[in-house]
Amino acid sequence: MPSAQRLSDVVAAELETRILEGSLKPGDRLPAERELAVELGVSRPSLRGALQALVAKGLLITRHGGGTFVTDSMQAAFTDPWQQMLNDHPDIHGDMLEFRHMLEGQAAQLAAERGTQEDFDRIRSCYEALERAFEEQDLERCIETDVEFHQAIAEASHNVLIGHLSSSLHKVMEGHVQGNLEYLNARPELWAQLREQHRAIWDAVRERCMDVAGRAAHHHLDFVQQTMRETRKNEGRRSAATRRLSAAA
Repeated sequence: MPSAQRLSDVVAAELETRILEGSLKPGDRLPAERELAVELGVSRPSLRGALQALVAKGLLITRHGGGTFVTDSMQAAFTDPWQQMLNDHPDIHGDMLEFRHMLEGQAAQLAAERGTQEDFDRIRSCYEALERAFEEQDLERCIETDVEFHQAIAEASHNVLIGHLSSSLHKVMEGHVQGNLEYLNARPELWAQLREQHRAIWDAVRERCMDVAGRAAHHHLDFVQQTMRETRKNEGRRSAATRRLSAAA
């Protein structure tokens, strides 16, 4: 029979695994202590010991009278400095997209190989939500569901680093993704291509065509790179025109 201390270590490891695999996400509130102890099949003292260990590691935070939450410490440690770097040095934007090529191409291949039926159900749900947002021309919802779709594929790779890095990169590039989708939304022919690219990725993943899934992801990111370059050019032109108008006035 394991000691209370050893049992708390086992429980801590289980909760840490859930955080790493994305079952528990940054900001998620853990169930009430009594409920969680029953779910894990342990005593409340053992559970408390596990929670205290994860708080000490910085993975959980306890708010007085408000419960216990998963922190965003791992994500923030990556996103905060890179967000500032991207703002200060726009030229590294291309490097970010090159890295996404490696990450998302591999994620799509691994999702096609390793994804479970539960993974595919989630990806399908995200894809259908994205399609509704496209159909309704709901730009804000398109941005949300686009990220959710790609993240579902990343997590279906069953590689914890791909899952966490994918989430962090989307956070870093959030503003640029929004600007790009606004640009595409104003151009129906490009908007239609974007929809088709998401369908191609989903079809290849669910049919377990690894190479096709990887190529579809790379094709999508080639398109994103090209349109983001166009977005930045348009922003530069608008800024120049605004400056000329101000000078003339």
